[in-house]
Amino acid sequence: MNRRNVFMAIGAAASGFGFSTQTSTVGEMNRGAFSQDGNQLTFYHDQIREPFKVMATADTHLFRDDERGEPFKAYSGRMAKAYNQTRHVKTGNITNPETCFLETLAIARQEQVAFVALLGDIFSFPSEAAIEWAEAQLKESQLSYVYVAGNHDWHYEGMEGSLESLRRKWVNNRLLRLYQGGNPLMQVREVAGVQFVVLDNSYYEILPEQLAFTRRILRSKRPIVLMMHIPLYAMGRKVGYGCGHPGWNAQNDRSYQLERREQWPEKGHSATTFQFYREVTQAPNVLATISGHIHEPTLDLINGMPSVVTDANAQGGYLKLFFAPSGKG
Repeated sequence: MNRRNVFMAIGAAASGFGFSTQTSTVGEMNRGAFSQDGNQLTFYHDQIREPFKVMATADTHLFRDDERGEPFKAYSGRMAKAYNQTRHVKTGNITNPETCFLETLAIARQEQVAFVALLGDIFSFPSEAAIEWAEAQLKESQLSYVYVAGNHDWHYEGMEGSLESLRRKWVNNRLLRLYQGGNPLMQVREVAGVQFVVLDNSYYEILPEQLAFTRRILRSKRPIVLMMHIPLYAMGRKVGYGCGHPGWNAQNDRSYQLERREQWPEKGHSATTFQFYREVTQAPNVLATISGHIHEPTLDLINGMPSVVTDANAQGGYLKLFFAPSGKG
């Protein structure tokens, strides 16, 4: 079986989870239950008021550019060529990111989803032409959506500045309208009793205000789905895989020269990021975390909580998330 047609699950808790229908119930934690079949995950919980669907997608890597991008060619050159032609995860046919993005929006319309979650790296670099094109397609689709940045959306490779300052600059200068008036660092959307918490962790760190924001929502005791670009660390995963890895530090940063960016900190994650990781993975009402970044579909169980990564949308990947009251799937 092709590795892109399975969710790879690791660890004793996740053993046996493949791309066949499975169910896991964590009654004591009040996380309800979930099942997965292909790229669809279904979540059941007694606080969900009515059935609904959400589509999650990430890593489209749109690269369209025009004359406005000429002054930035020294910073966009590598990523401008990285995903010009891709191979579709379902058909194996040659395709490209724009075609896959349009196909995904068409499927979302057909499925009548409550909203589409665009979970970062929708763009390979902050190209005005690509951002305008994506915004036009979203408007034409008439789909409700939420957007959060990934590490490439705001990164011009080789441009001077800290990761935090560059993210702030290009979110404000280029990406801001995609947030539709919401806070780029943190948003929440509620549908039928489920709270979708959308956080920007695009350089692996969680800020104090994001931790405070998440804590307030966790205290509600209502079911929560956490959505971010970079997944949470799971035992056995490599250091670049997830947010909260104990070995995330300068010594283990293998990609900063290739990506021409600031190196990870010598001391690793902030105390805030580790605290966020602990509180989210121990919270009894977090149904799942949904992420991108890895470009491969994965499923891990962290303390019984599903941590799910979608395949890259540049190759046609997306997740269908179905939510239903317990016993009414």
